[in-house]
Amino acid sequence: MLGCLCRRLAVNNNDTGKLELIAVKSFKNYDEMYKVVNFLNKTLKDRKLIFGLTRDSANGTVTISIYES
Repeated sequence: MLGCLCRRLAVNNNDTGKLELIAVKSFKNYDEMYKVVNFLNKTLKDRKLIFGLTRDSANGTVTISIYES
């Protein structure tokens, strides 16, 4: 399992200016993780946090990215 990569990285976003990547975490695939990410996005939207989810089918992992807008 990969450790947490914590760093700040500016990512261009035309609507809000820039997003800052706060953290990235990869772990074993969980089919309903998109529901967790959706819940976090809806719940923490007012705190300017955005969660992203990427699946790597070849490795059987998912990666969650946390951004601050």
